[in-house]
Amino acid sequence: MGIGRWLRHAATTPRAVPRAFPPSALEAIGRAVHEAEAGHDGEIRFAVESALPWSYLRRHAPARQRAMMVFAKLRVWDTERNNGVLVYVELADRAVEIVADRGIARHVEAAEWSRICEAMREAFRAGRFEQGAVEGVRAVGALLSRHFPLAEGVTRGNELPDRPAVLG
Repeated sequence: MGIGRWLRHAATTPRAVPRAFPPSALEAIGRAVHEAEAGHDGEIRFAVESALPWSYLRRHAPARQRAMMVFAKLRVWDTERNNGVLVYVELADRAVEIVADRGIARHVEAAEWSRICEAMREAFRAGRFEQGAVEGVRAVGALLSRHFPLAEGVTRGNELPDRPAVLG
């Protein structure tokens, strides 16, 4: 890993999160999660972090490894039907990762998640953080609705919080 990445992570303080995602944006993302979950039998969790912890940087870990740890830390895996999906955003690297639980991952190809991540990264590069996050959550919801539609007459519970998790 180059010195540039170290410096970028050191310079991206926790204050970067409220600049990119002010409270109104976090509320909009939470509403998008709630609305996106209405048409399918999945659970969506959104998490944002300013930079990778130093322990990840020291071992040259990619944001994907951190996303997998956050998936576990936020207990996205702990849904009754193994139907959780984490949308993870790390600002220093402009990284976007989607981690899906095994109940979903075996039915959705990685290329479908990659397209959503790339669209979000493109919006973030243009400085449209709220729009990119909301559209990304909606795209995850649409994908889950296509693969895991809610059965007729079934009422779904909400196993995971809709409000985004702001880490460290």
